[in-house]
Amino acid sequence: MSKDIFKAIADPTRREIINLIAHQSMNLNAVADNFDMSRPAVSKHIKILTSCGLLVIKQQGRERFCHADLRQLKEVTDWTEQYRRFWSQKLDALGQFLDQEKQSTDNINHKNEKL
Repeated sequence: MSKDIFKAIADPTRREIINLIAHQSMNLNAVADNFDMSRPAVSKHIKILTSCGLLVIKQQGRERFCHADLRQLKEVTDWTEQYRRFWSQKLDALGQFLDQEKQSTDNINHKNEKL
């Protein structure tokens, strides 16, 4: 794989191409028909996705079909997982802190009501 997976999925057009092909294999013309850009422009996007292993192009008769191979997205999943864990821990700690602050404020308010 010669291309960086993160660069490949950074572009919204390429993400949409992945989304289209993830649900069903499509020939190159069918993919291009979904976009308001030239066929050569769509071809460049497909070439980038192919070079990083997210798409596989197979010849079937006279047509070329794109198939998604989403196993390469595991690298992205692994990378984002570390940040998901980090932020989950931080947000849990914030939630606990806010609960403690609310309890303290409630206790102070309750004491002031008695006075």
